[in-house]
Amino acid sequence: MKKLLAVFAAVAALSAHADETLTVAASAVPHAEILEFVKPMLAKEGVTLNVKVFNDYIQPNVQVDQKRMDANFFQHQPYLDEFNKGKGTHLVSVAKVHIEPFGAYSDKLKSLAELPDGANVAIPNDATNEGRALLLLVKAGLITLKDPNSITAKPGDVQQNPKNLKFRELEAATLPRVLTQVNLALINTNYALTAKLDPTKDALIIEGSESPYANILVTREDNKDAPAIQKLVAALHSPETKAFIVEKYKGAVVPAF
Repeated sequence: MKKLLAVFAAVAALSAHADETLTVAASAVPHAEILEFVKPMLAKEGVTLNVKVFNDYIQPNVQVDQKRMDANFFQHQPYLDEFNKGKGTHLVSVAKVHIEPFGAYSDKLKSLAELPDGANVAIPNDATNEGRALLLLVKAGLITLKDPNSITAKPGDVQQNPKNLKFRELEAATLPRVLTQVNLALINTNYALTAKLDPTKDALIIEGSESPYANILVTREDNKDAPAIQKLVAALHSPETKAFIVEKYKGAVVPAF
């Protein structure tokens, strides 16, 4: 009888283990692709991973905060800090996964040296990515900022603009679609990849691997130590995942672990 009860207990424990489910919001490329890669690893650990793709930078955080999703994977720490500050949320990072070097692209130019006076330059309109775009233009020697280290700089903070660049502030996801309408567009790598742009070949200037904008796995404070979340972290930080990122993206996405 004791043996039978022990068997029932083991089966029950195994069933409970197998019933662990994580629902993670993610951008399509490369985040959802990386999550799909680690699915089999998590399945072996008794965790079912559901990946929900989003095309914006707002809803993934809203959904996690409202407990409709367990976690999200699409953003970097400066963006999360600004979101928490602006929305009064308390979302937290549990893992750095990769860096997507931010780049400047053009349908009209072969180099930044060809950028004409009065050129139209499209940049993301969210606080941290806008500042990130302007800092890349500073690095390229095209502008200077009142605070050269400000990650939340806006066009109004530009101090010197010798080429009289005209800035168009647009939603990040729309930037690849306006390439034909502007001289230059500063585009997040996930959206560049989705638009079939190759950051290592097509970007006229791109961040180096020293970029502080590592993309992170984010969840709620009350969920950060959950076993399923920690298993996801372990899978994302595995040697297999690092090799997958290196091989698949060939420098357009760089492991941050």
